[in-house]
Amino acid sequence: MDAALAQAFEETWPAAEYVDAGGFRLGRGLGAGGRVSSARAVGPWKPDDIARVEAIHRGWDQPPMFRVLDGDAALIAALTAAGYRRETPTAIMQAPVALLTGQTIPVLTTFAIWPPLAIQRDIWAAGNIDPMRQAVMDRVSGPRTAILGRIDDRAAGAAFAAIAAGVAMVHAVEVLPAFRRRGLAGWMMRQVAQWAADRGATRIGLAVSRANGGARATYDRLGFTEVAGYAYYAKDL
Repeated sequence: MDAALAQAFEETWPAAEYVDAGGFRLGRGLGAGGRVSSARAVGPWKPDDIARVEAIHRGWDQPPMFRVLDGDAALIAALTAAGYRRETPTAIMQAPVALLTGQTIPVLTTFAIWPPLAIQRDIWAAGNIDPMRQAVMDRVSGPRTAILGRIDDRAAGAAFAAIAAGVAMVHAVEVLPAFRRRGLAGWMMRQVAQWAADRGATRIGLAVSRANGGARATYDRLGFTEVAGYAYYAKDL
């Protein structure tokens, strides 16, 4: 990832607290998932730093976890030797905002709203984006919005987007199961693009699990390209 995309990736989905341990920066997630509860390399690290990270995680009562870019062979080897297991391989993708703003969105299909409506919070909760994960959205300091998607005259999708360093990152994309595979996620991404363009952003970024083939196919069709990948390396408390 380039510096702007990396900055947006972190700042638009922030942990409740950060602490540095040697060459690693740890997030305190307060139950909001691996993205905000993991440690990542931010500088030269030593093998002893891994144990320091573990101690801080345990003090926070969260499982020791590292977020590691796919190409970081040295850290992957060190964590594997220390008993960590690989989880949730993920692709980071991006697209130019201009690529997604050339098609008119059908009337009453999508809206950009802040703060989120109760129905958006219900849709997120139905997709395991619980109140602890939703609390991450409230910590974002820059421009942010909640996307509402509608189909068959009812609310059926929700997503969160925020801007940092000229990049609009999209998180928490959820479409209710009964309304999937009907193009709603694509229209929601185009709504993000319109909102982002109005605020001067030039790129849209997102992360998608490599196991989620349906979402990946949607983003491929929209013109997103993969620029990096990562996985979590976790150990039980």
